[in-house]
Amino acid sequence: MYLNKAFVIGNLTRDPELKALPSGVKVCTFSLATNRVWKDLSTGERKSAVDYHNVVVFDRQAETSAQYLRKGQNALVEGRMQTRSWDTQDGKKMYRTEIVATSVQFGPKPAGMSTTSTTSTSGAADQNSNDSASAVAPGAADSASPNNSPSSAKAGVPTDAIEYPEEEINPDDIPF
Repeated sequence: MYLNKAFVIGNLTRDPELKALPSGVKVCTFSLATNRVWKDLSTGERKSAVDYHNVVVFDRQAETSAQYLRKGQNALVEGRMQTRSWDTQDGKKMYRTEIVATSVQFGPKPAGMSTTSTTSTSGAADQNSNDSASAVAPGAADSASPNNSPSSAKAGVPTDAIEYPEEEINPDDIPF
C-alpha cells in the first residue's frame, strides 16, 4: 500500500497567481510558510525555523483561491506531493517539489485586510466573471445566522467568524 498525502497549515508568503492552461483549465499557484519551534537540548535555547511550501491548485478551487486568498492569510492545504523536473536553456536540470492541492480551506484574514479587492491575471474571461460574482462585503459575515450553517453551530464555531462567498452554485459545476 502506498500513500502520498500532505496537510499543511501556514501563512501565504505572496498573493496567489491565477493563470490558464492552453486547454482552458485554471491554475493557481502560491506559497505557504510554516514555522516550527524546538528547544536545543545542549544549550536549552529556544530555536525556530521556517519552511516554505509551493502549492498548485486547479479548476474551480483555483479560481476561488485566487479570489479570496491574500498574502499573510492563514490557509490549510490538503493534497499530494509532486516533484517536477525540466531542462533550462543552458542544459541545467532543475527540480521543483510542490503540493498539488485537492482542498484549500481559508483561514481568518489578517487585520486591516480588505475583502473587496480582487485581482485578475488571466485576461478578459476573468473580468466577466468578476462582474457577475461580487466579493464578500465587510460586515456581511456579521449578519450570518446559525440557520445558514447548522453544522458550524453544532461544532461550537461562532458563525460570525465564517465568511461565505456571495455567489450562486451552478449545477453544471457539480461533478456528479
